[in-house]
Parts: sequence; structure tokens; C-alpha cells
Amino acid sequence: MRVVHIVQSLQLGGQERLVLELCRCLGRRGYDLAVLCLTPGGALRDEFAPIPVLDGSRRQGPDRMLPVRLARMLRRLRPEVVHTHNPAALIYGVTAARMAGVRSVVHTKHGRNRYSARSLPVVRMMVRTVSAFVCVSPETAQVAREQERVPEWLLHVVPNGIPLQRFAADPEARRRVRAELGVAEQAFVVGSVGRLSREKDYPLLLRAMRPLLGPDCHLVLVGDGPDRPRIEAAVDPQVRSFVHLCGVRHDVPALLCAFDVFALTSYTEGLPLVIPEAMASGLPIVATAVGGVPGIVPEAVGVLCPHGDLEGLTAALRGLRDEPERRARMAAAACAYARQRFSLDTMADRYAALYQLHEDRATVLWRLGSGLSSLLGAGLGGGQHRLLAPPAIMHQNPFCAAGMVRFNIVSFLLSDRGR
Repeated sequence: MRVVHIVQSLQLGGQERLVLELCRCLGRRGYDLAVLCLTPGGALRDEFAPIPVLDGSRRQGPDRMLPVRLARMLRRLRPEVVHTHNPAALIYGVTAARMAGVRSVVHTKHGRNRYSARSLPVVRMMVRTVSAFVCVSPETAQVAREQERVPEWLLHVVPNGIPLQRFAADPEARRRVRAELGVAEQAFVVGSVGRLSREKDYPLLLRAMRPLLGPDCHLVLVGDGPDRPRIEAAVDPQVRSFVHLCGVRHDVPALLCAFDVFALTSYTEGLPLVIPEAMASGLPIVATAVGGVPGIVPEAVGVLCPHGDLEGLTAALRGLRDEPERRARMAAAACAYARQRFSLDTMADRYAALYQLHEDRATVLWRLGSGLSSLLGAGLGGGQHRLLAPPAIMHQNPFCAAGMVRFNIVSFLLSDRGR
């Protein structure tokens, strides 16, 4: 089966890494895969090889011709399934897929998305044209019901999975990374990995860590993004030498080994992939209780605080610093929990089943549409009734086929022969 993923970008982020790992896993199973990216470049682009990555080259602002350009590319690729990720890919990619005659379109919502007053009605309309609307957590699914108004019959929940074999405690990696950063072996290190974007609210983490930072307590942030200048400005000059902004790194599993606690202080999340990765690496979690985070961080493996609870975050981090035995218990529990719940193969199984289900349904729909339309047009539709769409168009677009079958049935029933 040929599947084309459409994404906004291939920067270093949880959604992008999830698409990468899903493609790798499905590729090992024999799927024929390609990726269409709406933004050039991206730190993860080369990691998709040998899976081809094509540029959709979205222009600034609304790009009305982008669906046409994407449709041309999809006609050349001829996928059975198109899988879109997050809002821009939903609006442009689903439109292009239907223009190209792709019969099955799956969309995944990775978190709470922000829409303008102009784009939200468009998104709600596009939702009705997909074959399946996937959310990464029950909490994200509830947001989809309320925000995008996704009907229950379209909605599926597929939790994110990770390649568990890549994430584990590694004492040698811990020593190597700490030496590179200039951090002492016995120091307490809090770390976070992710795109430096406003919704991650890293300045909140900096403020929570400020009373703790010193020669024996460091903060490490891995990633890059548009919010980096604001984050750099939020670092108190008096403790700057204990804050490490590492930028984009391709050795995240090794970096996680150098941490003692993983922290995430976002004000919105779906199901952040980096939390299962941190837990699989044997790290307790301190995070804000937003989005799908409460559903994946039980009390035994971490501490959750409301977003904005500066004192609560500082107290949670201080407690784990001062209680190494408790920290060790939570680390062991986190590792066991991650390996039980967050299998990449399980996630891939569910997406593969979804692709097959909707491709089978689309095939049945097309055959039914072609058969009924031919019957109504040739056998029953004499006199005033005539076929309103040629079979070639119906073959190319199953939505046209389904809609024209319904319209032809109504038209026939209202005609002289249907009375």
C-alpha cells in the first residue's frame, strides 16, 4: 500500500519525530511511503532517507493555488492513502487529495490548535471530508469534538508510540554528555527537549529553576525555534553559566541519559512524545497538567502542577533534588510504565489497520457508486432522467461518485419513472 504523509514542517519537534518513526516502522513492513512537506528545509529532513521527501512550497499567507500544486504531485505519486498532520495539512492536503482522486484520507490532530476566526469554519468543513480523524489522546479527542466539531463516527484515538529500544539509561552516555556540557558527575540536572516555541513556556521553567540553580544544579534545554530570543532574555545573568541551551541535537537519547529529571511547562499539549521517551530513559517527570499530559503521567512516575503554578513547580523540582531515594523509585516506575504502554509497533498496528479499513470501505463505495450510477443511467433513467456525472469522473473521485449516486437516486425518484 502506498501512503503519502503531508506535514507542515520537518523541524525538530514531537509531531515531526512521530511521523518519522511511523514512516520507518511502516517502511519495515513493506509500505511504499513518501512525505510532502509544506515548508522547505528542516532538521529532520535527511533522517527520512530513503523515504522521498517532496516540497509543497507553501507561500506566505493564504495560498489558494497550493492544493492544485499538491494535487499534481499526488497524481504522480498515486497513493491509496493520504495521511495529513495538523491544521495547514488538513486544509491544503485534504483538498489536494480529493482533487487528485485519493479515496482514503486520514488526519491526525496532535494537540490543541489555535485557529483564526477565518480559518476555523474552513477546518470544520474540511473535517467532514476525511475518512478518519485521529487524536493522540482522549483529551485531544474531547478538544476535537468541541473545537473542530468532529462527529463521533469519524473520531479515533491512537496514542503515540516510541522506538523503545533507543531509550534506556546509559551510564557511559551520561558521563560523556555531562563532560561535554561541563556539568559535574554529582550535580542535579533538570532537562527538557522540544521546539523552542511560545506554547512550551520555557520562561516559566527558567523562573521555577531560578532558586535552585548553582554549581550543583543545572538546567539543560535541547531544541531550537522562534522563541529562543525570548528564552535567552529570560535567563538571569547571575545563573547563566548553569543554564545550557544546546540547540538542535540528533543524539537526544544520549542527552536524556545526562538528566536526573525531565521537566515540561507547556500551557498546551496533545500527547507530547518526549515524555514517554524521558520515562523510558528512567527519568521522573515534572510537568504542567495540560492537554493529554495527565493521562500519561501517573503519580508514581511524576509530579504535575497547574500551568502557572511557579511555587508548585519549584517545590516539585526541589523535592526530587533533595530526595534521591524517592527519585530513584520514580525513575524505575517511569521506565517500567513507558515500556508497558508506549510501543511504536502498537501505534503502527493501529494506523495500518485504519488505513486498510478505510481503503476497503472506499473500494466498496466506489464499486457501489459505479454500479448504481450505471444502472440508473443506462437501465432506469430513460425519459427525463439522465446520468449527471460520467463514470470517468466518478472513478477519479469517490466523493463525486457517492454524491452523484445519491443525487441520481433522488432525481430518479422524482422523475416520471420513479413515481
